Amino acid sequence: MPATILSADSGLGGLSVVMEIRRALPEARHVYLCDNAYYPYGLRKDADLLRHFMAVMQSAIAACSPEIVVAACNTISTIALAELRAVTRIPVVGVVPAIKPAARMSKRRIIGLLATPATIDRPYTDRLIAEFADDCRIIRVGSAELVDMAEAKFRGVAPDGRRIAAILAPFFDRPESERPDVIVLACTHFPLIRAELAAAGPEDTLWLDSGEAIARRVGELQVMNGATPGGPTTDLAFVTGPNDRALESALHHFGFQAIQALSAN
Repeated sequence: MPATILSADSGLGGLSVVMEIRRALPEARHVYLCDNAYYPYGLRKDADLLRHFMAVMQSAIAACSPEIVVAACNTISTIALAELRAVTRIPVVGVVPAIKPAARMSKRRIIGLLATPATIDRPYTDRLIAEFADDCRIIRVGSAELVDMAEAKFRGVAPDGRRIAAILAPFFDRPESERPDVIVLACTHFPLIRAELAAAGPEDTLWLDSGEAIARRVGELQVMNGATPGGPTTDLAFVTGPNDRALESALHHFGFQAIQALSAN
């Protein structure tokens, strides 16, 4: 039987992670929890989000029996991984902003951190910076608007280049020697608009996310667990809120032909 990998986020953002996992493990069965009823996670209170996420994830796990679970969201990874791991024996992989590789790659020792407001100033973000980039200057930009732009892109609305440029201005409206040469995309929605982000900055800027690292970790866990991918599979998406035509089209675009409603109850 093919290995089943369940990934989850509040909307389409986690699909940037799914794309990397699918690229690394194309023969696995991929299930995606599009928790659109609670979108966006980054604007929810931690206690409410934790309670909701635990309920909806346990429903999803019961519905598809995955071998590996991926919390494909920086916000949820900061508040729910310990609790989720405590209630299941299934390996759970979270998302960590790519601060460590960014520090290795930055020649200027100036790094941009692009995240949601919920992630940008969390203690865990500060700990990552202190541990892996204490010799770097970190310029932080928090934006919930970019999350909406990424969602809208796959509903047929092109991102506004001028608004993106304005959001990214704290990175680039400064002398060249003071600009970041690496920008960490610390929200899984942001790689979905990587081309639009890159168009708003200097050509030599490196835009870095955690997708490939997550895919490698999932591959390692698959081997450790003895799961054997192979054979025909049908990738499945769960939705917790309204499944309109635009959402269905977006999920089909990412390879999810089967779509089912899911309740947290």
